Amino acid sequence: MLRRARFYTVLHLCGFLIIIYSLSMLVPALMGLLYGESDLYAFLKTFAGAFSCGLLLWGGTSRFRGDLKTRDGFLVVVLFWCVFSSVSALPFWFDQRLQLSVTDALFEGISGITTTGASILDNIDDQPKSILYYRAQLNFLGGLGIIVLAIAILPMLGIGGAKLYQGELPGPLKEERLTPRLADTAKHLWMIYSGLALAGTLAFRLAGMDWFDALCHSLSTVSLGGFSTHGDSLGYYHSDAIECVAGVFSILAAVNFALYFVVLRRRSLLPILRDAEFRFFALIVTLVVGYTCFSLYHSGLFNGREALVHGFFQAVSVMTDNGLGSAGFPDWSQDTVLLLFGASFFGGCVGSTCGGIKALRFLILRRQSSHEIRQLIHPGAVYVAKVGGRAISERVIKSVWGLFFLYIFFTCLFTWALVVAGNDVMTAFGTVAACINNMGIGYGATAAGFGGLNDVSKWLMCAAMLFGRLEIFPLIVVFSRTFWRY
Repeated sequence: MLRRARFYTVLHLCGFLIIIYSLSMLVPALMGLLYGESDLYAFLKTFAGAFSCGLLLWGGTSRFRGDLKTRDGFLVVVLFWCVFSSVSALPFWFDQRLQLSVTDALFEGISGITTTGASILDNIDDQPKSILYYRAQLNFLGGLGIIVLAIAILPMLGIGGAKLYQGELPGPLKEERLTPRLADTAKHLWMIYSGLALAGTLAFRLAGMDWFDALCHSLSTVSLGGFSTHGDSLGYYHSDAIECVAGVFSILAAVNFALYFVVLRRRSLLPILRDAEFRFFALIVTLVVGYTCFSLYHSGLFNGREALVHGFFQAVSVMTDNGLGSAGFPDWSQDTVLLLFGASFFGGCVGSTCGGIKALRFLILRRQSSHEIRQLIHPGAVYVAKVGGRAISERVIKSVWGLFFLYIFFTCLFTWALVVAGNDVMTAFGTVAACINNMGIGYGATAAGFGGLNDVSKWLMCAAMLFGRLEIFPLIVVFSRTFWRY
């Protein structure tokens, strides 16, 4: 009876989250009205269908109440992201102007909501404003997670949201909160996130974009989503100022948002500058950007100024898994392209909107590996891995090693599967790197777009994008026999 009550509680939460998400469909519809579009049927139909289904699910289970356990939180997160992705695809499928198949619509929807930014559209410049804005909105909502937004409202349902929060936020230290109350934590995260988006919009506008493009690119940049309003991405503008703005905000979005909260509370930048993970992230960014700029200049592809601007922006964009592009990337020298695709696995800081494995995990692995080397030299010594003067527990270290193994394993598995599906090795690797890291820039046959992939490859990459967005463990947990056994 208790298990049944918890199951209905999970369905109740899913219904509520679907209702909340359905309301977001009204915003691109209003954007279409603002620009004089007459065909808004796709958004209104999606809103009506999702709202009705969510309301039925929420109302039909409203009499059930149960405490969520950790396993239930994972189930809600996985279930909702699957439903979330399906609902996100509906406007692309319903819109007759796009003429997309179910597979293509689902790929575009999942790519947007997982902040991957890999697109199957080949005529982006000609798309309606409502569709262009909707793609940017998908990036924005997926960036920090619609579930974190909903947690701020969950207390009114009489159900704690801590287990949802644990399943949604990235990183090995998921139990940490900014404030004692979880609802306040979610609100602060979204205030900081929205403030960064507003600042990005103003910065892009001052750099030369019109207001619509500035808004869309800001939503895509602070979410590190990568959808652009132009097929040539930022290369459309041929503007050093715009690329610099995008590069700077990509770095800002890759910083742990918890640090921004502390900075605002203390009115000092020292918490960021003293943070061990940020310093490690800044070091790797500096090395990657430095080599990229040097390579572009040394190869003769660009002069000194162009090499600095394009090298800074593109290296940061790929490494933080933003995925906006310019200057003909990835048709650069192979050593530079390989470095940047490898850096996309690094990502940014935990608690940010980036994809990849995250800087803190690499820092922990580096510290632990150093201790293992010392342990071999001095078997009787006792070493404790620390980050920022804080000892890292064995549970966290095991979790990091487990995630690292699974990440590499599924990267290899998806790459092999794409080769089996008929793609060459370089295309397969670049495409998987783009999708599992939620980075969005392909290589080989997908360098110019993902529309050329066959349907089997697209379905595989839909799975890869979800694996990357949820950091593998929630999906593995829900699909394990142990999860359903007890």
